[in-house]
Amino acid sequence: MTKKVTRFFTIADYLEEENWLREMHSQGWKIVKIKAPCFYTFESCEPEDVIYRLDFRNTEKPEDYLQMVSDFGWEHIGDCLGWMYFRRPADTAASEEEGELFSDNESKAEMVKNIVRTRMMPLVVIFLCSVLPNFFRILNGEYVGPWGAVFSVLFCLLFILYVYLIIHCGIKLKKIKDRYKD
Repeated sequence: MTKKVTRFFTIADYLEEENWLREMHSQGWKIVKIKAPCFYTFESCEPEDVIYRLDFRNTEKPEDYLQMVSDFGWEHIGDCLGWMYFRRPADTAASEEEGELFSDNESKAEMVKNIVRTRMMPLVVIFLCSVLPNFFRILNGEYVGPWGAVFSVLFCLLFILYVYLIIHCGIKLKKIKDRYKD
């Protein structure tokens, strides 16, 4: 039996996504497919404690990397929008370190820097070059008529969404990166 679940996670919520996938598995639902932007397909399974980890690689994944991760006991589940999904039974991790995909904080911090560079920065550029100028046009009353009202509502909603995402993701990614500096 399978079930489809829609759940949205931002680029900064990957730790919560890992925990959610672990919780779903402990309830007897293992992930079998991830489809952008927020669609998950689960398959019924025996409930067990399984560790899920995500790695962000916005480039092609090298086969030797997947082999190395596999050699350390991780099963590659799939990819979605640059994210690679892995899992392994919790009882196969003899230590807390073995329950991590990355063995050092430097690698974890580098992944966060990669997220900021390849996902956060384009978000900010789109906001500054498209959403913000159109929002100022709305404030100046440049959009008139029925289509002007539609564009005004659209760009106001985009403005709110982008401001929320930039603040939420920026603060959260900074906290995660700072935690790995210690």
